[in-house]
Amino acid sequence: MAAMKEAYGDYYLGIDVGSVSTNLVVINSTREVYHKEYLRTQGRPIPAVQAGLAQVYQKLPGIQIRGVGTTGSGRRLAAAIAGADIVKNEITSHAVAATHFCPDVQTVIEIGGQDSKIIILREGVVTDFAMNTVCAAGTGSFLDQQAARLGIPIAEFGEIALEAKNPVRIAGRCTVFAESDMIHKQQMGHSVPDILAGLCAAMVRNYLNNVAKGKEIRPTVLFQGGVAANRGMHKALEDELGYPVVVPPAFDVMGAVGAALLAKRHIEENGQETNFRGFGVSQAHYSAGSFECSHCANHCEIVKISMDGRLIASWGSRCGRWEQEEAYHSPIDHLQQLCYY
Repeated sequence: MAAMKEAYGDYYLGIDVGSVSTNLVVINSTREVYHKEYLRTQGRPIPAVQAGLAQVYQKLPGIQIRGVGTTGSGRRLAAAIAGADIVKNEITSHAVAATHFCPDVQTVIEIGGQDSKIIILREGVVTDFAMNTVCAAGTGSFLDQQAARLGIPIAEFGEIALEAKNPVRIAGRCTVFAESDMIHKQQMGHSVPDILAGLCAAMVRNYLNNVAKGKEIRPTVLFQGGVAANRGMHKALEDELGYPVVVPPAFDVMGAVGAALLAKRHIEENGQETNFRGFGVSQAHYSAGSFECSHCANHCEIVKISMDGRLIASWGSRCGRWEQEEAYHSPIDHLQQLCYY
């Protein structure tokens, strides 16, 4: 049976649905991270959100959620499922979380499973940002692939890289060049730690030359996203920048933290009741569909979300013709069906 926490007071839920992971964070009334869940999206965001909600309830039975925020590429989908009070993009959510943990932050470096971004802040305000486009050479998925090819658990990647005596220089312009160069260095007899440290340095150069190109990186710098767990990448980043880089305590779920903080602010400022449907939605049946609107020459692709056979949300039209969300998100009373692990 999973460990449970006693939950008293008001809590706020943040949900971050990305291409690789779906993260849920619960914060308390003093804005502290009370609980977090990390799940693999695996191309199925609806079941991932439902599973995350079920896990939160199983570990925090009886918890009272006063507000819900969603973010990430699947934020609108998550909002429809859970009944969100506020929906925000990744840049805003990550920036809010960063300033929460480090008020004097001026640069946020975020590297996740398949994307990476840089956020420039000045006096707590986002002034510029950029995201990677089509290349995944500097992201976690590429590091996962190379660790698997070398037969190394990804959890040990960073520690092994720190053992390097003479890191080799690896071409990091793209995944194809980097992998070919790694194979060449192996055939030349370089040690695995030296190759891994060289790969970390190459990935950092790739990030700084592409994602961060033209951006003024000033300390304090926060390094977040799943890749921040890799100590080899952390060291390579500090070596390249020439000064310490901070990894916040919730580095792997910062988007969800930001969404929860924004939900708390929204509820308190507007004095309204939450739209949260309740944890019972983890047992509801959801379906997603789409169609092409022929009302005008735009031919917009409209997404429809149904719950237990009832349309609850639709979006995708430029003119707003098909934009729909339930005005009132009634809770689903299926909690008795939830089982404990």
